[in-house]
Amino acid sequence: MLNSSNSDPKFLEQAEIIISENLSNEQFGVSELAAAMNMSRSNLLRKIKKQTELSASQFIRKVRLEKGKELLKTSSLTVSEISFKVGFGSTSYFIKCFREQYGYSPGEMGKQKHGEETTSKPFVKKYWIPIIAVATLILIAIVFANYTKKKIEPEVKIEKSIAVLPFKNESNDSTNLYFVNGLMESALGNLQKIEDLRVISRTSVEKYRNSEIGIPKIAEELNVNYLVEGSGQRIGDKVLLNIKLIDASSDQPIWMQQYTREVKDVFALQNEIASKIAVSIKAIVTPAELEQIEKVPTENLIAYDYYLKALEPYYSRTKEGLEKAIPLFKKAIENDPNFSLAYAHLSIAYYYLDVFQNQKQYEEEINNYADKALLYDSKSDISLIAKALYYMYTNEYRLALPHLEKALEYNPNSVSVIQVLTMIYSIYLPDTGKHLKYALMGNQLNIAANDSVGKSFIYLSLSNALIENGFTDEAYTYIEKSLDFNPKNKYAPYLKTMILFAKNKNLKTSTKQLEKEYLKDTTRLDILQEVAKFYYYQENYEKAFKYFEKFITAKEKNNLNIYPHEDIKIGISYKKMGFKEKGEYFLRAYADYCEKDNSIYKNASMTVKYAYEGEQNKAIEQLNLFATKDNYQYWMLLFMNLDPALKPLKGHPQYNEVLKKIENHFWENQSKLRKTLEDKNLI
Repeated sequence: MLNSSNSDPKFLEQAEIIISENLSNEQFGVSELAAAMNMSRSNLLRKIKKQTELSASQFIRKVRLEKGKELLKTSSLTVSEISFKVGFGSTSYFIKCFREQYGYSPGEMGKQKHGEETTSKPFVKKYWIPIIAVATLILIAIVFANYTKKKIEPEVKIEKSIAVLPFKNESNDSTNLYFVNGLMESALGNLQKIEDLRVISRTSVEKYRNSEIGIPKIAEELNVNYLVEGSGQRIGDKVLLNIKLIDASSDQPIWMQQYTREVKDVFALQNEIASKIAVSIKAIVTPAELEQIEKVPTENLIAYDYYLKALEPYYSRTKEGLEKAIPLFKKAIENDPNFSLAYAHLSIAYYYLDVFQNQKQYEEEINNYADKALLYDSKSDISLIAKALYYMYTNEYRLALPHLEKALEYNPNSVSVIQVLTMIYSIYLPDTGKHLKYALMGNQLNIAANDSVGKSFIYLSLSNALIENGFTDEAYTYIEKSLDFNPKNKYAPYLKTMILFAKNKNLKTSTKQLEKEYLKDTTRLDILQEVAKFYYYQENYEKAFKYFEKFITAKEKNNLNIYPHEDIKIGISYKKMGFKEKGEYFLRAYADYCEKDNSIYKNASMTVKYAYEGEQNKAIEQLNLFATKDNYQYWMLLFMNLDPALKPLKGHPQYNEVLKKIENHFWENQSKLRKTLEDKNLI
């Protein structure tokens, strides 16, 4: 039990019992504990502080960590599963807190546990005298270490994670709000340029505007150690601003300042605030980052005023909001024709106005304004994003990548860039390792979606990225979180079924569950083709044909060109059911697809084609080529040996050897990926 010399054991014991009863509920915090103990929040804070010298949130976290440590010792659960069992919404945050508390990671704890279990009694019995001697020396060393503790104990490193809360408008004039929001946006933007900081996204903090939630609870929800609060107003040509930097663990300000400046000095003020915050939390700011922070966006205050007025409707991303923002950005450019940020946001506004429309009409505007933005500031992350989105618009994804990577270099905390990179590596230029890396980064920075539905989709996306890389247990943990936040998420049950198949490899059970999901919504072509494939893998061609036929009918009705890589399965199923001509049509379509395919999966696709055509040596040659590829989906490993089209290869002397090579290569790469992600505290 957590205790101290001045403590009331019954009080602490009761608190620990209540926390333990709510252990898996990550939303259970200080307010909930106070209510459960029939105390006011302030009395609880005071009593815990007096008896443990910890803040209430630190006390709750310590109880969670001790329970987590117990589970690491006594259970076979993974670190990810344990983190959620003890109420941590993020595995990386659990690892960070565990390391800070105990001086080693949960993974190292597991190794210690394994070492203890393998120690043999005969060894102890045989060498008991030298063991006692060594133990005595260790005891002397411990006494000496404790004696000199104050001199040699290393300083505990606190992660430099921060969130800038929405600033409050102190003016009675509500039209002043855009200016105060602009100050908040600039403070956030400047801090995001510092790589040594982890800065939570604007969308994650927006939910706390006008919120009564206390600082410790907000910090816990956002997984940060520091929070910035601000309030201000504009009176004529004066700016009045109050800024407070708060240490979340103590709920106390570590720096605060009141400013009264002229509007013309607003950029110098914004830069000063960022510098003061960085110094206060000992963040390292490189010369290149300082250059980015000190950059003045425009010398024209009228242009800047129009720009700030445009931001609120612009960030709504609605058609009405974008149409309201565009003329304001244009007004900003009229007053300063060299205003790079205004050009960049104007380009992005046209992109979002046009991207989901059937009839595209703004390609020229998107490109021209992005080029103007880069002309006037080639080192702006927003200008680079604008040009990258133009290439996304024209389906030139490889050309978008260098712009996005450079943007991330200038703004390491840009959620916008990370989200686009996640999408590119998931869909357009598949790379499972990079997809997972950026999905995890996005989860850390965009940790608190505005509602449970948003959180559910964030966890769904992360679960998908994890299973693609063979992280089955972690994927299952996150898909459960997705369903916890929104049981009505219609995509999560499908992914959960696939993850369960990856865990138990039971085709029949998974097929029944997929059919059940399909019957809930018969417009879901993704599930429909999956049901057909599962029957195909079981060589139940009658059922496979039935579902493939429905799939083809829906495709043709809606003029869709989706899942062309499955055409060979469709062709084989049709031929097996006696529809030879139509079957041959799909086999030709598949051969055409293979010729045009430029993805990492081309060799695997060609393997299936040659195997079905009886060209075994050519098939093995292609399979050997696929064995050299990296970053392909775990599904390839799971389904390749189930495909009836590859049956003719099973008698080939090299087949099993090559399959083993592919399997070993995948797991070697996954092991390297895991280490990289663990080193970056992403998993």
